[in-house]
Amino acid sequence: MSHARLSTLSTTPSGPTGAERLSLDGAVLTRRTSLSLPERMPLEDWKRVGRQLTCINDSSTWWLGDWLVYGREVYPDRYRRAIEDTALDYQTLRNYAWIAGRFLKHRRRPALSFQHHAEVAALADHLQDMWLDRAEQHGWSRNTLRTHIRRDRGLVPMTITAVVQIRMDIAVEQKRLWQDAAERTHSELREWMVEVLNEAARREAAPEPAPLPVRQAG
Repeated sequence: MSHARLSTLSTTPSGPTGAERLSLDGAVLTRRTSLSLPERMPLEDWKRVGRQLTCINDSSTWWLGDWLVYGREVYPDRYRRAIEDTALDYQTLRNYAWIAGRFLKHRRRPALSFQHHAEVAALADHLQDMWLDRAEQHGWSRNTLRTHIRRDRGLVPMTITAVVQIRMDIAVEQKRLWQDAAERTHSELREWMVEVLNEAARREAAPEPAPLPVRQAG
């Protein structure tokens, strides 16, 4: 059975810095469906391999996103067929490509996961940087970052005192459009709809600026 032996990668305790090429410890054998470790691997070596695997797993999402962005730009007429040939979920890959396209390579944070970047991808660039800075400085998980963003936007759920059910009839195309938008923000459709409606309500409720006084001709 064929297998691959990957070369050694030196990493810091927190993982790669983003500058080096990624690979696994030389004592580890990888196959298409398995990972083989030495019988007596020291604890620190075993932990290092875990960090390497985690980093490679997260990095592969960026790789797929960049691969898709490249294909969309260079082979636009064959892009969709190539995606179908991968046997990966089309919508998931579209999300990867969209997030990769929102962050030029120099703006990506090696210390943060792809999912951290996904949480802020829909924001303006300066807000992306602000939230990623905070997540990096405070060591926030993806879920903690999401909570802080939602709290900042006033989207933390309030205490429910009564529930009203709302039903609506919409076209299939409309639902698909909304679903795509929700998935790009990694939200459930219902959660996304509530956030969008709350944001629209806040804009409508905001007082309009007072008109400028008209200067009388002298």
